[in-house]
Amino acid sequence: MLKVASYNIHKAIGTDRRRNPGRTIEVLNELDADIITLQEADRRFGARAAAIPSLMLEQYSDYRAIPLDVQTDSMGWHGNAILVRKSARVMAQDILHIPYLEPRGAVMAQIAVNGFDLSIFGMHLDLSGLWRRRQAAAIVKLAKQHEEERPTILMGDLNEWSASGGCLKDFGRSYNFVDCGRSFHSRGAIARLDRIMHCDQLEAIAGGVHESASARKASDHLPVWAQFVGA
Repeated sequence: MLKVASYNIHKAIGTDRRRNPGRTIEVLNELDADIITLQEADRRFGARAAAIPSLMLEQYSDYRAIPLDVQTDSMGWHGNAILVRKSARVMAQDILHIPYLEPRGAVMAQIAVNGFDLSIFGMHLDLSGLWRRRQAAAIVKLAKQHEEERPTILMGDLNEWSASGGCLKDFGRSYNFVDCGRSFHSRGAIARLDRIMHCDQLEAIAGGVHESASARKASDHLPVWAQFVGA
């Protein structure tokens, strides 16, 4: 069995408006997923340093960030990062340039973990519906190329408020959505902004929103998770 999760950590700033990376790590450990995609994993200004210092992540969790070799102090690319268990094997990783109105990007990695060999895509899409659809089309095109070699999972904050329209239609033509639930706002979830999608080579057997006391304080988003077996 494989467990994955997606989490917009809001730069490790909680609902109390305090930056507390230790609290974010606590939520990551609670999730206990094999692979976690993060959004807003870097600070917004200056050198865009990682919101979770790498030494803290190494000392207090079983995770490591896949290096993207883009910015020296950052964990991700435009805030998108992929965490894997320390025992996982990473065969390849890359940053994805997608169309944007405001600076946006996506990331991907080929990962072997827990008996699975996968392509993982992480993303944080635009606030504009038109640009979200353009970004979805670009990501799907790239993901379908990788799907020929190994099963594919796409995760992230899609910023899509509609129940079934917009970029959900674009992703839905090629991928299946896991029914995780409402993840935003963490103090009272009203929207399914955070999504997990997968190809037909995988079967989702469970999915949900992680609603611990720590998660309700650590970010304005709650993490979403899914469990898979081979189809």
